Amino acid sequence: MKKFDIKRTAMIVLLVGLIFSLGVQTGRGNISFGRTKNTANSQLPENINYSSVEQVYDSLREQYDGELDYDKLLNGLKSGLVAASGDPYTEYLSEEQAKEFEGDLNGTFEGIGAELSKEDEFVVIVAPIKDMPADKAGLKPKDKISKIDGENAYGMSVEEAKNKIRGPKGTKVKLTLIRDNKEVEVEITRATINVPSVESSIKNNIGIMTIYRYGDDTSYLARKAANEFKQAGVKGVVLDLRGNPGGYLEAAVNVSSLWLNNKVVLKEKRGDVVIKTYESRGEATLNGIPTVVLINEGSASASEITAGALKDNNAATLVGVKSYGKGSVQQPEPLQSGGILKVTIARWYTPDGKNIDKEGIKPDKEVNISEEDYKNGKDPQLDAAIGILNN
Repeated sequence: MKKFDIKRTAMIVLLVGLIFSLGVQTGRGNISFGRTKNTANSQLPENINYSSVEQVYDSLREQYDGELDYDKLLNGLKSGLVAASGDPYTEYLSEEQAKEFEGDLNGTFEGIGAELSKEDEFVVIVAPIKDMPADKAGLKPKDKISKIDGENAYGMSVEEAKNKIRGPKGTKVKLTLIRDNKEVEVEITRATINVPSVESSIKNNIGIMTIYRYGDDTSYLARKAANEFKQAGVKGVVLDLRGNPGGYLEAAVNVSSLWLNNKVVLKEKRGDVVIKTYESRGEATLNGIPTVVLINEGSASASEITAGALKDNNAATLVGVKSYGKGSVQQPEPLQSGGILKVTIARWYTPDGKNIDKEGIKPDKEVNISEEDYKNGKDPQLDAAIGILNN
């Protein structure tokens, strides 16, 4: 996997947060590399008046009963400024966090294997990664984290929660979750998380492609799988995007292009103005082959782009439950300090003009998985998909 370079302007990333931070972090929206300007805020002063900030700093320095760390104060100042935007996906990342960001996007880190986001004042689980510690411990999409190792997590930022949950493999973290208005306490042993990008197989003449994240190798691996499906003459394809928290936007466009021939994949808008339209590119290897896309509450960002593009272009049937709902675009700005400002610059829309932010994408056929199904190793969603392709 090639090294991630935050200064590349041709790459675009979808984050429902920072993709795999604690074992993934937020369901990040779309991160776009390349500078854009928003004239809507042109009425703000060109520079901040720091006199009141300096007064707070002076009072802390002179009167605080304890030892202060200058770098932490400075990072806190930047984080607070960004948090005041009120947008959970606009974030300041310190130099250390920016380095973690690179590792997270590459899919290898130590943690529990779950993506985080923010809803109201709660940090919530977007999706546990299949077969990782969080998944094995029973974490579910939309679980709210109320405590981390007994510490109140209400009002905590995603970054703060991530830092407390991540840790060396073999160590434990205790999470108190709110699920269905009840508290659930779970102790999880951290591990090295190695998130695969794409897995594929052919069963009973049906190609099954599972995309766990949209990394920088996803486009190649997905096309490789598609070519294998085509050569084998499969009668149908299941594209499994369940629990996929997102990743690179370009990868989402490339995956969608395997089914779409000269079609719109998504549009980016700022306000009511379309600032960019993404169309399918390359050979549509799987065009015309009956396809079912599996989605659930953990399908977010880039995976929602693919699901929305195939649905709106009548290239696939969607099965499962409503997706997460992440429809904004972020752009990372490298800072002189070595940190990154990840700022929301636009909203993305499906080919039919729908923004799915906080709404998600509804499947054509709703199929749930019960607790009993999980315990017994059953997968009624996959069974339903195969049933559709066999009819």
